[in-house]
Amino acid sequence: MKKILVLCTGNSCRSQIAEGYLRYFANGNAEIYSAGVETHGVNPWAIAIMKEDGIDISAHTSNNIDEYYNIEFDYVITVCDNAKERCPYFPTNARKFHYNFPDPAKAQGTEDEIMEEFRTVRDMIKDYCKNFINDNLLST
Repeated sequence: MKKILVLCTGNSCRSQIAEGYLRYFANGNAEIYSAGVETHGVNPWAIAIMKEDGIDISAHTSNNIDEYYNIEFDYVITVCDNAKERCPYFPTNARKFHYNFPDPAKAQGTEDEIMEEFRTVRDMIKDYCKNFINDNLLST
């Protein structure tokens, strides 16, 4: 079974959303992990925004990349430039992918404005994850 790691700075928003969607679209056909080069805890806005789309990530944990050195990943997806630049060397043959999604945790304004930014980023990540699974898991 293929192993996919999603890597972000703090493993709180973008990587958590991506983990949720990759699990959903892979439908049990891959092991999905997410981690950060730091750990910031799972952002409650990310949990709420995913719940709106029927995906529960409330039990997710914020993990540090160091926890996964012993896992041979097939794919590593960085979802922010900071993580890509700080991504540690893996002694692996994993195929690496990168997409710099905006950080919804930096959104400011009213609660509605913040939620709208989270929805926008969520939808971008959802499309990316659906295409990633279709192109890399389902087409092989």
